[in-house]
Amino acid sequence: MSLFLTSRRLRGGLTGVAVAAMVLTTAACGGTTRGEDEGSGSGGDSAGASADPDAEIPADLAIAFLPKQLNNPYFDVAATGSERAAGEIEGEFTQVGPSEASASSQVSYINTLTQQGADVILTSANDPNAICSALDQARSGGASVVTFDSDTSPECRDVFINQATPEGIAEAQIDLMAEQIGGAGQVAILSATANATNQNAWIELMTEYAASEYPDMEIVATVYGDDEDEKSFQETQGLLQTYPDLKGIISPTTVGISAAARYLSGSEYKGQVALTGLGTPNQMREFVQDGTVTAFALWNPEDLGYLAAYTGAALAAGQITGAEGETFTAGDLGEYEIGADGEVVLGEPTVFNADNIDDFDF
Repeated sequence: MSLFLTSRRLRGGLTGVAVAAMVLTTAACGGTTRGEDEGSGSGGDSAGASADPDAEIPADLAIAFLPKQLNNPYFDVAATGSERAAGEIEGEFTQVGPSEASASSQVSYINTLTQQGADVILTSANDPNAICSALDQARSGGASVVTFDSDTSPECRDVFINQATPEGIAEAQIDLMAEQIGGAGQVAILSATANATNQNAWIELMTEYAASEYPDMEIVATVYGDDEDEKSFQETQGLLQTYPDLKGIISPTTVGISAAARYLSGSEYKGQVALTGLGTPNQMREFVQDGTVTAFALWNPEDLGYLAAYTGAALAAGQITGAEGETFTAGDLGEYEIGADGEVVLGEPTVFNADNIDDFDF
């Protein structure tokens, strides 16, 4: 696959700004977007409503950001983007969330946001189904729901912001590993939570792509660090003890790859076991500079959060309903088109290595 860092044409031929990644108060009861035509939809098309591309975004939209967990560096950066977008449209930004990324840990926060009258809920799902009932209630109450990074079942939200195509993310990580181990040897995957929608989709595609393109590369295990630094560190140690011939580890999660890099950098395996996956430049810089990691990938999580917030605002304003083919403008990122199942793709992933990592600060 072709990886780049430049201006590009987005899906459907629409111009956007390239992502910098491979391949990272109180809720207001604004009530400004609640109308008779609003309600819960299905598959990204809200209750049969028609879009008005010229509609103005109301001021004081209550925009709530609900990540998988708080104090996660990746979601902290994404929240920065959402908050910046909320400021540009004169909305009111809130971030709430659980301390642990368990399947149902987000439910109570969604219920509270519904009671508080949030106009827009932006969330990355820990589980594709666990929060659906709560999101349905939020949408019935008039909230627009945008998932990003990790989706729910499509009928549970209005639009999903995908950081890149699953195929692009999966293939890039396998290609990076193959380059580092000569396309042959045992490889393990260090994932986040066992129920994470995006992680599982990538792992399935990585396994298929490796079997097809690199038959001498064997994926011997997938383990879960639950997006916890210490557990991910321990899982890395366990993999190396269990598989003494392991050639590489792929960790498609920012917490996991940084924890694995920290373990490798202080062990006998440094320079012997390859590590790649998805990480932020600021987390991984020291490990690239000391030779622990050759290359890894990501999109710009700030742009992901920024796009999610603008999408939510466009939904709340009635500029879009989530139907395939609708277009809207996402601030500085330019124009986007909604694809099948209410999905919007941010852009292609980008590779970070010693040559370019100092060009980025997130």
